[in-house]
Amino acid sequence: MAHCGSCGPGYKTPLDAMKGPREELIYVPCIYRNTGINQPDYLATVDVNPKSAQYSQVIHRLPMPNVHDELHHSGWNTCSSCFGDTSKVRNKLILPCLISSRVYVVDVGTDPRAPRLHKVVEAEDVKKCGLGNLHTSHCLASGEIMISSLGDPDGNGKGGFVLLDGETFEVKKNWEVDGHAAPFGYDFWYQPRHNVMISTEWGTPKVLREGFKVEDVAAGHYGRQIHVWDWTEHTRIQTLDLGDDGQIPLEIRFLHNPDAEEGFVGCALRSSVFRFYKEKDGKWATEKVIQVPAKKVQGWALAEMPGKWSCMVDLLWRGPLNLSNNLRGQSLLLFLLDVLSEISAESILVSQDVLMLISDYSSCPWIGERGRGGKWR
Repeated sequence: MAHCGSCGPGYKTPLDAMKGPREELIYVPCIYRNTGINQPDYLATVDVNPKSAQYSQVIHRLPMPNVHDELHHSGWNTCSSCFGDTSKVRNKLILPCLISSRVYVVDVGTDPRAPRLHKVVEAEDVKKCGLGNLHTSHCLASGEIMISSLGDPDGNGKGGFVLLDGETFEVKKNWEVDGHAAPFGYDFWYQPRHNVMISTEWGTPKVLREGFKVEDVAAGHYGRQIHVWDWTEHTRIQTLDLGDDGQIPLEIRFLHNPDAEEGFVGCALRSSVFRFYKEKDGKWATEKVIQVPAKKVQGWALAEMPGKWSCMVDLLWRGPLNLSNNLRGQSLLLFLLDVLSEISAESILVSQDVLMLISDYSSCPWIGERGRGGKWR
């Protein structure tokens, strides 16, 4: 939980954060659902201080009080969006639950090496907003906490957002204006300097929670759009259809430069990454920039296994774009020399079987080159 010191939570800029001390602990949600083990999910504390005798070890486990929650994308009670407010302290971890629709608030400030449960927000409280199946948590400059939903309380698709009070963690209201919820929800990222937020789509909760079936894609139970929101008015102002190659757009990231007008979204079903960007007329547009070939397999749901992008960490202007593929157990590190011009051939793939695909970068089928406004091959 590194921060600047006496300036409130986080850092003034991403560059300042890069100059700060490295983290010594990380907190990892660990999930038992669908493993056959009928135990609560837990939060693992891992020592990542290279000077520690317990380096790279799990030093604490905090079990949740319920089973079948499926913890998902965690967030903080406050962060750099409240930089400069010395009354704010980043000392609570927010754990939304994808299946149970609960929210666990974990105290990581009293004893960072042994977190403890602070509060449970029950699904009945979330239901008051007409939402359920919670996913991504972000802290806001207002001091509130915003959590995205995949559906309504009955398990139908509905991409809305729940607001929690940042001090009491009580459910306050919906963030979005009534009638503006998206057909599906998943991840989101906001960029206040451009008065914009962009959200993504997974699928219908009561369908996907039973496991992936390819026929559910054709039946319209999975998304392929990203949604542009007016950050001030809380209204959905534009929807961008990514097409067949953009089916199931999950993780979305603006560049961490707060002035950036572009970013990336990873799409699970076709192993693709799209760039989104703001055009001169103020509208937003997309283009596919990366696509990894599917891998032929046996005994799986499909004859070919895609590169399901499950998480993405991006950059300021240029540098590494990290993608993880949880189906194949791979991490992909792409070096973007210039977001507006090219992706470097100095890409690194951890998995040995994929290294063979890119032994000749000059004929690499899934990395293209283009100038701004051009097309990737």
